[in-house]
Amino acid sequence: MRILVVEDDIKIASSIKKGLELSGYAADMVHESESALSYGIDPDYDLIIMDRMLPGGMDGVEIIKQLRESDVHIPIIMLTAKGSVNDRVEGLNTGADDYLVKPFAFEELLARIKALLRRPKKEIGIVLKVGTLELNPASYDVKRSGKPIVLAAKEFSLLEYMMRHPNQVLTKDALITHVWDGDADILPNTVEVYIGYLRNKIDKPFKGEEDIIKTVRGFGYKLSSK
Repeated sequence: MRILVVEDDIKIASSIKKGLELSGYAADMVHESESALSYGIDPDYDLIIMDRMLPGGMDGVEIIKQLRESDVHIPIIMLTAKGSVNDRVEGLNTGADDYLVKPFAFEELLARIKALLRRPKKEIGIVLKVGTLELNPASYDVKRSGKPIVLAAKEFSLLEYMMRHPNQVLTKDALITHVWDGDADILPNTVEVYIGYLRNKIDKPFKGEEDIIKTVRGFGYKLSSK
């Protein structure tokens, strides 16, 4: 998972970023409002940690409002020294998913991040479908043409990510970022190996049906069906 840290205090931002990376997340940080808005729109992020008071023309509340108006619906945790009930209500009503008052323990921030990332997205509850392939994110069931398919945990994560982005070309770097949390030790060949595992389970056993995993040479892979 990749997280964007928006915090004007460079020391605090660096500490959060280091803690996230030690916890297995990939993290980027920005320190002012204009960059926060431009980075926040990037679909590569899975969660945003947003400071309320920022230099530039906007505060965190206004940035969150604009992100939501731009159809960005990933989880956002607002950080602030302003902890009154009215401040919290304003932040949550604008579109923040959680609100943490400074000073805070990193362990609490990490717990809130994990809780939000576990929370079902809008489309969870609806079975994901690409052609005859079906995946239920809640029950971890995978079927093709009604036949159950057993996947290992990382295979399931890879397939789920690809099924959430059907008909899109996904690079190996993008898959490493989102499925392996940007782990620097993961090589592109690892992606090829796991794509091979998936093909052996969801394509090769189904003779007479089209292959759902496509290789787009020079670019990556996509999941698609006619």
